[in-house]
Amino acid sequence: MTTTSPAAEAESGAPDQKQPGALRVGIQKVGSFMSGMVMPNIPALIAWGIATAIIVNVSEFTEDGWAPTNALDGVIYPIIHYLLPILIAMQGGRMVYDTRGAVVGAVAAVGTIAGSDFFIDQLNETLPEAEELEYVHMFIGAMIMGPLAAWLMKKIDAIWDGKIRPGFEMLVNMFSAGILGFIMLVVGFFLLAPPINWLMETLGSAVEWLVDNNLLPLTSLLIEPAKVFFLNNAINHGVLTPLGTQQADAEGSSILFLLEANPGPGLGLLLAFTVFGVGAARATAPGAALIHFVGGIHEVYFPYVLMKPALLVAVIAGGATGVTTNMLLEVGLQAPAAPGSIIAIYLQSAGGGVGNVVGVTLSWVLSAAVTFAVAALILIKDRKKDLASEDKFTSAVAKTEAAKGKKSEHLANLAAGAGAVPAAASAKIQTIYFACDAGMGSSAMGASVLRKKMKEAGITDIDITNKAIPNLPGDADLVITQQQLTDRARGQEPDAVHVSVDSFMNAPEYDEVVELVRSSREESPAAEESSAPAAHAEAEGGVATETAVLTPARVTIVSGTATKDQALQQANEILVSAGAVTEDYLQAMRDREATVSTFMGNELAIPHGTNEAKDAVKASALSVTRYDGGVDWSGDQVSFVIGIAGVGDEHLQILSRIAELFAEESQVQKLKEASTEEEIFQMLQAVNQ
Repeated sequence: MTTTSPAAEAESGAPDQKQPGALRVGIQKVGSFMSGMVMPNIPALIAWGIATAIIVNVSEFTEDGWAPTNALDGVIYPIIHYLLPILIAMQGGRMVYDTRGAVVGAVAAVGTIAGSDFFIDQLNETLPEAEELEYVHMFIGAMIMGPLAAWLMKKIDAIWDGKIRPGFEMLVNMFSAGILGFIMLVVGFFLLAPPINWLMETLGSAVEWLVDNNLLPLTSLLIEPAKVFFLNNAINHGVLTPLGTQQADAEGSSILFLLEANPGPGLGLLLAFTVFGVGAARATAPGAALIHFVGGIHEVYFPYVLMKPALLVAVIAGGATGVTTNMLLEVGLQAPAAPGSIIAIYLQSAGGGVGNVVGVTLSWVLSAAVTFAVAALILIKDRKKDLASEDKFTSAVAKTEAAKGKKSEHLANLAAGAGAVPAAASAKIQTIYFACDAGMGSSAMGASVLRKKMKEAGITDIDITNKAIPNLPGDADLVITQQQLTDRARGQEPDAVHVSVDSFMNAPEYDEVVELVRSSREESPAAEESSAPAAHAEAEGGVATETAVLTPARVTIVSGTATKDQALQQANEILVSAGAVTEDYLQAMRDREATVSTFMGNELAIPHGTNEAKDAVKASALSVTRYDGGVDWSGDQVSFVIGIAGVGDEHLQILSRIAELFAEESQVQKLKEASTEEEIFQMLQAVNQ
């Protein structure tokens, strides 16, 4: 579990192997934004799918149809061709620039739709009737024009913000939006529609080629790993949903809706852990399987794969099996299954008749069976090793339980896996957001679980909401995300406390969150502490003041290496010499390390004592030691060891300042290149402010 403090947390600068690559984060952001545009409008797409299925089935079983369904037939095309793209464009515009963005985005989307129809009409005039092209539903065009038009509107408004004479604001706002809407309508009509048509035709031809050559199962090589690393939304909402909708409109159903939504691989994996797993992974797998399969929250099985990457082979094999089954039996869904629950899948498959439902059933059953078999082999092969040393999942749970063995110092005490209390913990926590890609499935579950725990703890005056990461409004006190998504959430909520969990399901961190919220409601002693006498002035280096927590004399460069315990001893000696702590503080730092590592990432460790050792702290102070040979900090490489002692809540602000200073890798590199202690002090003296 990871908790990070508001000010550019140290985790954000952790070593590369612990952070998603820039490309992956970029794809996640694009996919997340696409998801934010499409997911709120899925109900309209489901309504279209249901209407289509009913009308088609009634027509098949009756000679002349049924009058009400015959009349309703007129709504099918307008919904899919006009309403859905416009809704997507409006949502994308709203995400960028509220209502003004939604309006100009919708107008721009209409231009793209009309331009596409005009473009195809022109082509069809040159083609034989048998070869005429069908109209393209402008989902992708809407995803582009909605946010683009809104962004331009936002930039234009900024030009004359505060410069309009009173009384003319409404006039300027109305006409500027109308003029921009018209311009973007023309741009969409003439410039964007033709390339979007070409792109859709190319992608459609690629899918047809894969189907014709029986190669569609190979897409599992991309889709299954993408799901685990939260990249699936870019593929699903950017490609599969538009193409699948086009195919379903023409043929009644589409196999593309099942490429990503099939719950079989996740179910098979979790069942394998239920039977052959060890420790906490095995204990939590049955509940995760139920939530995944029935609730449609696929994210709950991602941590199981991430802790044992070889299991990617199992989910890929299962996914390919499901796709192959769908191909051979020629089955699919009438509309996207969102969330990917077995209930939603059956609802969207029923329109194809009994044969379609049976084929879809075989698809998830066989994919689950194959995934189970492959995962079982991997788990059995590694079972002795996993029993001998806890796997990552079990280790994470055990570390949390160990932290709760003593009086909890808030969930924030484990900042960046380092035991640091976030500065925000000293303020009352009122607003908590659970954030995920779409802001629906897994985050909704997590919010529900935490609300129940808060209620049981007697805390009712708190707002707990689930949101998509792009929709985080910037007013959060605390944000809970899965580890792969924390960096993106931090970008949306830089001033919040961030909590990273392995899974939203029964996360052991929730008890710590409850304690953190309870503690934040207690009266802070900060005001009383502020009236206490300041620490004695220290004249070391001639630059220290009464409030200085760091002086040049407390900065040391060690050319060689050291063990972790040696580094703790040196940090304690410096703090004792400064009169900040007693000799007992060393044992308090050792106790802290035994509970949870104080490694912060970015080659930084911040050892400090436990809450029970407050009596050993006499004044607030820091020690900074750079080990050019490095320190093995329980498996993590550390170059900087910053010992910290804080009176009252002063350590909260100190930790926040340190986090800011070590957040950027470039800043850490400068500190490593400094040739003298004085240079390091000059770079770090902001902690005294």
